[in-house]
Amino acid sequence: MAGSAPELSGRPLWLLAELTYRCPLQCPYCSNPLDIARYDRELDTDDWLRVLREARELGAMQLGFSGGEPLVRRDLETLIGEARRLGYYSNLITSGVGMDGDRVARFKAAGLDHIQISFQASDETLNDFLGGTRTFQHKLDMARAVKAQGYPMVLNVVIHRRNIEHIEDIIRMTIELEADYVELASTQYYGWSRVNLDALLPTRAQLERAEAIAHDYQARYRDRTKIIYVVPDYFEDRPKACMNGWGSIFLTIAPDGSALPCHAATSLPGISFPNVRDHSVREIWYESEAFNHFRGFDWMAEPCRSCPEKTRDFGGCRCQAYLLTGDAANADPVCGKSPHHDRLVAEVERIDALSDANAAARPLVFRNMPNSRKFLA
Repeated sequence: MAGSAPELSGRPLWLLAELTYRCPLQCPYCSNPLDIARYDRELDTDDWLRVLREARELGAMQLGFSGGEPLVRRDLETLIGEARRLGYYSNLITSGVGMDGDRVARFKAAGLDHIQISFQASDETLNDFLGGTRTFQHKLDMARAVKAQGYPMVLNVVIHRRNIEHIEDIIRMTIELEADYVELASTQYYGWSRVNLDALLPTRAQLERAEAIAHDYQARYRDRTKIIYVVPDYFEDRPKACMNGWGSIFLTIAPDGSALPCHAATSLPGISFPNVRDHSVREIWYESEAFNHFRGFDWMAEPCRSCPEKTRDFGGCRCQAYLLTGDAANADPVCGKSPHHDRLVAEVERIDALSDANAAARPLVFRNMPNSRKFLA
């Protein structure tokens, strides 16, 4: 493995533990890899306990248990208990399916700090259609159970063309549930959502209306509920500082043990990602070619290399650059300075011109194992 200067590497302060890609839901905007069928050999409990210890020794403080649906792991309480012993601030990112009031209480006793529950919509029919299973009433019950255990109420709703017209009803639902934090997370187009781009990307007019509604509720309820509204990258002209820079503070461990600088990194060809079954977290973070691949600024081509904003946005998202240009080293096309920005604008305009009826008629590819096998090489 190639070495890295410590000043370029930083420390893995945020660990995302993707415990499994198994999930009872089939959301067509899921950010999991298209080839989830490959990830059937999951790390066992001892592997995960070692990963938690090694990452904590390097300085990791924030820990997210994610998936798929992490609740399908029978050892979740054990992992939560070890996270508390090690001193992590731990967060469970869940659909709520596979949880009941007793299990929420067990999580509390084990030391879990934070639970985030996702909804697909505020309307039961639409919620259950997008998730591919009947879950809406259960989600309501679990949100209340989380609140009853004294957790901060954290709700997440992914926003896209199929539900954006319901955004005011969505916000009202979260307020009625007495949510402390609400993340209206506009779909970012990786994984399954990229396949469903034409059906999911909202029009600019829809986005502007939704943003105005969100800002109105932010102002009206600022002393009661923190509402976070995230605009999709495709409508920006400045790139986000993706993961605060490749291999800078974020470390993702996939269910099979693959170590990634971000959850979507397996979409990039030509990079061999190390596995915690074969290497320590320290070795992976500091010495692996994969984590050093886009660290610092030497890898950058123009216009990024000479851009004064590169220390703020780090060239944008590598996965987005690859998906939209075919080369992960290119400037993120979201950036107005990118030579590929016009290509992104043209794609947005093409989708913007689709009527709602035409967009709704586009068949959705739902996230499930039979669809995943279609993407296996």
